[in-house]
Amino acid sequence: MSEKNIHPNIFKVKQEQRIALMKQKPKLIWFTGLSGSGKSTLANGTEVQLHEKGFKTFLLDGDNVRAGLNKDLGFSEEDRIENIRRIGEVSKLMLDAGLIVISAFISPFRHDRKLIEQLVGKDNFLEIFVDCPLEICEQRDVKGLYKKARQGIIQNFTGINSPYEKPLSPFLRVQTDQMELDKAIQLIIKKVQPELKKY
Repeated sequence: MSEKNIHPNIFKVKQEQRIALMKQKPKLIWFTGLSGSGKSTLANGTEVQLHEKGFKTFLLDGDNVRAGLNKDLGFSEEDRIENIRRIGEVSKLMLDAGLIVISAFISPFRHDRKLIEQLVGKDNFLEIFVDCPLEICEQRDVKGLYKKARQGIIQNFTGINSPYEKPLSPFLRVQTDQMELDKAIQLIIKKVQPELKKY
């Protein structure tokens, strides 16, 4: 369909009104890091803590999204870029709804993460780098993915035969090989809660 035939609707209820009703400042908390670094675990723990504090949240996780919205995508570089682009668009819609969105994706390329930041707005993008050495992630290998990548069963696997570009200036860096889970979650909450501006 030609773009000239697309006419977005102008909504009468504005984001500012939703924010007032939600009594919070919507933000996108974006967890990035290697497979096995602890992104999903930290994202889940962060959502539980924020929910208990009365914040309205929604968690987007890589495997869950690929099982539904993005099940038509593979793991080529092009499909990975499209995967992240779609997540950015969904996140933007949720921010417009007034929610605090927590996303856990490898998102290996700086360019893609920058596009997400530009899409939702720099002030709304809190990038959390879940930093863990590759060898530790491989030792964990909860899903057996590194083993398959080393065997050549999985192609374009981040950290093995596809690069991971570390954030240069993340909102927060969490070293999961040096910190207990509970302490890491508390560090994240301490850092992000002031940004959410609960009214």
